[in-house]
Amino acid sequence: MYCHLVLFLQSEDGDIIACVDIYKQPAFDHPALKNHTIQMQPSFIPSTETPNGERENSRPVVSQLWKKRGSCPKGTIPIRRIRRRELLRTNGRKSPEHLKGTKKIATQDRFMHLNNTKGSILYPTPENRSTAILLTYGYNYVGASGEINVWNPHVERLPEFTTAQIWLKSGAVNNFESVEAGWTVHPAEYSDARTRFFVYWTVDGYKKTGCFDLTCYGFVQTSTEIALGGAVEPGSSSFQQQYVLPINIFMDPTTTNWWLVFHNIAVGYWPGSLFSLLKHSATSVEWGGQVYSVNVRKTPHTKTAMGSGYDAEELYGFACFIGQPRILDYSKSYKYPTFVAVWKDEYNCYSAVNYKAGNANDEATFFFGGPGQSYRCP
Repeated sequence: MYCHLVLFLQSEDGDIIACVDIYKQPAFDHPALKNHTIQMQPSFIPSTETPNGERENSRPVVSQLWKKRGSCPKGTIPIRRIRRRELLRTNGRKSPEHLKGTKKIATQDRFMHLNNTKGSILYPTPENRSTAILLTYGYNYVGASGEINVWNPHVERLPEFTTAQIWLKSGAVNNFESVEAGWTVHPAEYSDARTRFFVYWTVDGYKKTGCFDLTCYGFVQTSTEIALGGAVEPGSSSFQQQYVLPINIFMDPTTTNWWLVFHNIAVGYWPGSLFSLLKHSATSVEWGGQVYSVNVRKTPHTKTAMGSGYDAEELYGFACFIGQPRILDYSKSYKYPTFVAVWKDEYNCYSAVNYKAGNANDEATFFFGGPGQSYRCP
């Protein structure tokens, strides 16, 4: 790939950004994409409005650190140079979501109530992961968006990591297809503890397919302005300004490609040809955080934090949040989901609350996170 570079940029955080010919990017190593024609722009970008009809973009947005050193020329894309030790540690992938032993599934399954109704849905608990999410389920979703509050939580040890993200999923609980984006602190993957913008995909529940960013074939990047895996700044602080990462993922109806938009920048897409089920729609959307560690649901618990490291009940200015969560259906206009549920695997370690202020016209904001090991989570 680096034989086709046009320019190198050295970021102040140590990253090397290679400006690579757009037609020589890793995506085209996939057999299904050998004769793929790049879609340079989505055929449309869905409209998003507040309940009062005003356009959304209310909070300051993070930027990428490498951009201080320049930009990539037209006809290229910025690719963060991957270190050999990073590939040896993780191979660019999440570990598979293995469910608990079959004899324990009934006791480990999670039944969530949508909008506090009596109807429930099954949500199994995977090993080595602890999740705190807002979920909507059961319709055909062709997009989702949200403003993800950006922090820099503590990660205790390799290969643990923590994320704040959006998932669109379809398929069986242990063999799902998904497209995902958000921020992560993942020292094993990126060789430091900075907060980084990431994307991910899988067609088999992380078993053998998919990867972070561009470490394997799959995601087709079109933007010259965003480096997948690049560090973002500034991060939020208690009592200080709160910064967000606006994410918009939607399926282009003319191509079935799943487009990713960062703020107002069309970054690229996951080709529809990668998927079977997601080629049509997603059946669930999740907003929230996840911690990966072999020491979740154990004593002693991991000290890897989720979100800001504060409990969700601390609310704005302390807890991490996802504001203005939206789903897209075939109306082609984003809207707040009709039915939502909140779930946390370990409420004493990582909590979650969909908080609505007293004003009846106010929309709920989803708060989540926690420190991991503490007096409540030994």
